Amino acid sequence: MLTCGHFNGQIQFADDMQEFTKFPTKTGRRSLSRSISQSSTDSYSSAASYTDSSDDEVSPREKQQTNSKGSSNFCVKNIKQAEFGRREIEIAEQDMSALISLRKRAQGEKPLAGAKIVGCTHITAQTAVLIETLCALGAQCRWSACNIYSTQNEVAAALAEAGVAVFAWKGESEDDFWWCIDRCVNMDGWQANMILDDGGDLTHWVYKKYPNVFKKIRGIVEESVTGVHRLYQLSKAGKLCVPAMNVNDSVTKQKFDNLYCCRESILDGLKRTTDVMFGGKQVVVCGYGEVGKGCCAALKALGAIVYITEIDPICALQACMDGFRVVKLNEVIRQVDVVITCTGNKNVVTREHLDRMKNSCIVCNMGHSNTEIDVTSLRTPELTWERVRSQVDHVIWPDGKRVVLLAEGRLLNLSCSTVPTFVLSITATTQALALIELYNAPEGRYKQDVYLLPKKMDEYVASLHLPSFDAHLTELTDDQAKYLGLNKNGPFKPNYYR
Repeated sequence: MLTCGHFNGQIQFADDMQEFTKFPTKTGRRSLSRSISQSSTDSYSSAASYTDSSDDEVSPREKQQTNSKGSSNFCVKNIKQAEFGRREIEIAEQDMSALISLRKRAQGEKPLAGAKIVGCTHITAQTAVLIETLCALGAQCRWSACNIYSTQNEVAAALAEAGVAVFAWKGESEDDFWWCIDRCVNMDGWQANMILDDGGDLTHWVYKKYPNVFKKIRGIVEESVTGVHRLYQLSKAGKLCVPAMNVNDSVTKQKFDNLYCCRESILDGLKRTTDVMFGGKQVVVCGYGEVGKGCCAALKALGAIVYITEIDPICALQACMDGFRVVKLNEVIRQVDVVITCTGNKNVVTREHLDRMKNSCIVCNMGHSNTEIDVTSLRTPELTWERVRSQVDHVIWPDGKRVVLLAEGRLLNLSCSTVPTFVLSITATTQALALIELYNAPEGRYKQDVYLLPKKMDEYVASLHLPSFDAHLTELTDDQAKYLGLNKNGPFKPNYYR
């Protein structure tokens, strides 16, 4: 059985007493009119998707589609794109060898047999490999997208063709977003017993709309800062009635996906959308956590002058020691060429900041939710919105000044470009093992609380990926292991290690 020993430690709860009901949505207010003919609420394709998502104005909800097996238990843009999506998935599998290895090792044992997993993540070729791995391990899956712009339509079609109940397409409205989640949860004769979430919206929906289903969930796996924060709010309020696994704070997620993925994809997203040259540009990065560290390393390497804003003195000191100047946003807002948010907070960039920005300043977000930039404040009659290319809006002030807003303040890399497949394999493998652990854990191992991934599992995920680099681990001698007080086979770090 691919389960790990039980973990007694727990993360400290957040001090924030904010009610769990106050959720940012993935979209802003979409009913406000624009002063141009084409609204940015329309579907646009980005480089992240092979197919053009604006080729059909008919909503997928109004279409009657069936796959080759005659099933219509899905809702995607165009089921005919499945062949292209299958090629995308096959390409992703080549760089996700560890997850494929896990699939091959465990599919005979079927550790997720009987699991009914409802998921809400980005739907890309990489997450498709994860979904199909869960199915190969015995699970039944129903899936929706956690972001209205990150879905690869052809990949969603390929999943639907393979029999996965997927409800997602690129360019969903806010109403579509919640409708898709509800279709995943609410199905006669099928009741979820596991949740895999990215951002907490699915968990929130089940908790609020289907409390009886929520009480019967055997485990929740959450991978984002935002979603984890919401789980701790529930736990602190005594309302979390199921065990949950905090994957975001596992070492194999935070120190790899958050850092290395963002280090490479921040430049990709900015280049594809704006063609900007970074040498000599002044950039302010809001937040110096793992995501911020990755972004700053990439920008600095291309010659940008990088400023940091931080609330945490430890992260601020790290930024100083890495050679960055730590400032308040108000101190540099008039002079910077690019503003990047990656805090997980809300209203980091306000209308006051936007009013003071220089002409042609680029504004984007690398955090999970679209709450970091106050985009709603820009939807006012005196400002003109001009769509210049996919996921790029010019917001024009009465005096002619324009700010370049990317992806309407949503996650830049997955909305506007692609992300490195290999590093997502690390996260996906971690998610799969967390689901296996929670689903197979004996009664009493996990209580109604939020847990960190056992360190042994973190190390196992890392070990699966080392063969890709032809890396050879040194083994401790018996005497060395005794000297360090460690088992020769690990874990090599304490559970509190981050």
